[in-house]
Amino acid sequence: MARTASCACGGLRVTCAAEPVLVVQCHCLACQRRTGSPYGVAALFRREDVQAEGPGRSHERPSDSGPSVLFHFCPRCGSNVFWEPRRRPDVVAVAVGAFADPGFPAPTQAIHAQHRHPWVGDLG
Repeated sequence: MARTASCACGGLRVTCAAEPVLVVQCHCLACQRRTGSPYGVAALFRREDVQAEGPGRSHERPSDSGPSVLFHFCPRCGSNVFWEPRRRPDVVAVAVGAFADPGFPAPTQAIHAQHRHPWVGDLG
């Protein structure tokens, strides 16, 4: 089943040709700043199952755990659509919200829980 994620204006799109290998809820401070939310939700797909289309810009920064992450966003609307975690070169992470699909699989793992806002519940 192919799924397509896109930025707010539709200019930058990512088509994923398979189901995600993992869906994770991240509470790190960098994801909070990146999303403007108390956590980010990422779907990790095998690199070979991901195809990006449209204009994009990128920004690389260190992760909370050390290795850098290369983020790809739309130069027109600024939406962050997907990223490449350098410590996992075999996967591409896609922002679950960019799929705009309420039926998308829920996260099964939470990371950086030490930064979780107290009013955000545990998974499960």
